[in-house]
Amino acid sequence: MSDTTATQDTTAAQDTTAAQGSARIEAAHAAFEAARDAAPRTRAGWLEAVASALEANADELVPLAQRETHLAEGRLRGELKRTVFQLRLLADEVVRGENLQATIDHADPDWGMGPRPDIRRVNVPLGVVGVFGASNFPFAFSVMGGDTASALAAGCAVVHKIHGGHQGLGLRTGEIAAAALAGAGAPAGLFSTVLGREAAELLVEHPLVKAVGFTGSTSGGRALFDKASRRPTPIPFFGELGSINPVFVTEKAWDLRKEEILDGYAGSFTLGMGQFCTKPGLLFAPAEDTGELAGIIGGRLEDTPASPLLSPRLREGYDGAVAEVRGAAGVEVLIEGSQDDAPRPTVFATTADAVRSNPALLEQEMFGPATLVIRYPRGTDLAELASLLDGQLTATVQAEPDEDLASLLAVLREKAGRVLWNGWPTGVTVTYAQQHGGPYPATTSGTTSVGTAAVGRFMRPVAYDSFPPAQLPPPLRDENPWGIIRRVDGAWQPIPNGGAR
Repeated sequence: MSDTTATQDTTAAQDTTAAQGSARIEAAHAAFEAARDAAPRTRAGWLEAVASALEANADELVPLAQRETHLAEGRLRGELKRTVFQLRLLADEVVRGENLQATIDHADPDWGMGPRPDIRRVNVPLGVVGVFGASNFPFAFSVMGGDTASALAAGCAVVHKIHGGHQGLGLRTGEIAAAALAGAGAPAGLFSTVLGREAAELLVEHPLVKAVGFTGSTSGGRALFDKASRRPTPIPFFGELGSINPVFVTEKAWDLRKEEILDGYAGSFTLGMGQFCTKPGLLFAPAEDTGELAGIIGGRLEDTPASPLLSPRLREGYDGAVAEVRGAAGVEVLIEGSQDDAPRPTVFATTADAVRSNPALLEQEMFGPATLVIRYPRGTDLAELASLLDGQLTATVQAEPDEDLASLLAVLREKAGRVLWNGWPTGVTVTYAQQHGGPYPATTSGTTSVGTAAVGRFMRPVAYDSFPPAQLPPPLRDENPWGIIRRVDGAWQPIPNGGAR
């Protein structure tokens, strides 16, 4: 370890006790109260401090992540770069005031429905947010990942539950982040970490916690979601639980570029050993010859690198899911994988009639290098097949521009948060228009956990009606002391100085 000073108790790797967890939540609440009205540039400076600290410590963090996750150095450095980029992108949003959505309606005696009072609305942070780290992204969806970054950008305090699959990395990342925040002048306790099941439950039950961000399994996420909903005062639970991410190939696309599509599909479902939440787990295709299908996909998979899965628990779940699909009626093994420590990919095949008889086949997530091809006869109504699906993070269409796909796309819009055209879902860029979230069970809300819109999850609007100017918060004063973007009397005003940091 470097000589960075930790601002929390990280002695050994023992689970956080209830008393310790409560103390960190209380400290987070005190920090929130001290920081909730911080000026945008101050808050952006805190995010930048964390981003810079992660960059400066990359040569320590990446090898630590390699030891704990089996992931390659290149993948981890790219993920850390993404994490740093996200922090800086959100810092720019904070400076511009995009997250505040400040809106001013001046008094208007001639307003169409009668005299209008002076009314002004702005988003305010919720308070302490409990965040649960993910197993499959040790940087981008963990300690300083999307949920933590967007909650801090919103003006909240964060208590992060470190995932057991990369506990050492989580503790060290937490130390670096807390020290960076302290060095930038943020209140003590604005960010901290906890370990273990007892602390995890406390993050959902403690009355000072006002929201939760979660990425994990359907069963674990649903249990915490129910717990959050049963509180005396329920809180929002922004959970990402699971997704199969179907791909629909039209007859015309199949005839024109079958091999290209199967090549892309094989590369996508095996990327990162199939441990991406957006891995395409289902392929609907008009494939008639299973031998040809196996030959094309198998050829592509021959050179696919293999490595152990992220954790023994994840491997156990993967093996169980593969066994369940293997044993289902109407399912055949197209390409036999392996039970090695680093498993080779498995490809199953079934028919449209089989999934109509047993729609549960479309709900079985095989989190790892396995997938299911659904062969449909020509003339099949793809919209009808799509209607059998549960909610998804993504749905992909491989088609040609001149095809009439209105019915299929209408169904997919209802089933998925992101619909892709002639692409593959395993790339989720961090940007303004990104949507990473979908109908249940993909997520427990209609929001996104990736991109700038993710900040809005941890804020709520407050309107100030007929307030004297001196009593208004800075973002709503006419002189715009923070220099942020605002909508005034229905029109968006330009940002002074372009909103540059």
